[in-house]
Amino acid sequence: MNILKVTDPEFCRYGKIITGIDCSDMAEAMEATPLPEDVVYVASEASLEECPSAGKIAYSLYGGMPIQVGYCNGSNYLLNAAEYHRDSEINIAVTDMILILGCEQDIEKDGTYDTSRMEAFMVPKGTVIEVYGTTLHYAPCNVAESGFKCVVVLPRGTNTEIEKEGPYTEEDNMLFARNKWLIAHPDARIEGAFNGLKGENLSVK
Repeated sequence: MNILKVTDPEFCRYGKIITGIDCSDMAEAMEATPLPEDVVYVASEASLEECPSAGKIAYSLYGGMPIQVGYCNGSNYLLNAAEYHRDSEINIAVTDMILILGCEQDIEKDGTYDTSRMEAFMVPKGTVIEVYGTTLHYAPCNVAESGFKCVVVLPRGTNTEIEKEGPYTEEDNMLFARNKWLIAHPDARIEGAFNGLKGENLSVK
């Protein structure tokens, strides 16, 4: 698929580049995190949350709200699923990486979503971006064969386990974890997920 850049105007509907906060301390702390052959996500990592830049992000980008700082590392080339939150997500690219993005507004009334609407963006190493709450996203994809590393900042409690109720609304069928609505591709075989992605399971290869 065509790979755009986060500096391209097409990215503006999905998020923005953040400047003014030096996150090199987090990049240094990320050296100690694993880089598996698949994908690992850790919602909250103490070594990252203790970095001075974490406090600046909480104040400046979340208005003083409690945050969690974790990471998503590994090797991946496929979309597999699309998730969204009620809040923006901050990503810090510790390596070059690619994000496949879409818009929540394009989800059909039955919760399905056509993957042909999505676009891919290369995020250069060292770039800090805000991914808007209405942006569909999932795990990053590789640029280099060696894999990717990404710091993930979200309001505290996001992506943690939730006890399901209802459903009270149709959207509840997509509620997968706390503050995490997920639409999976059937090919990904994500246990317990709503399989609503239609079309190709996009690949950056």
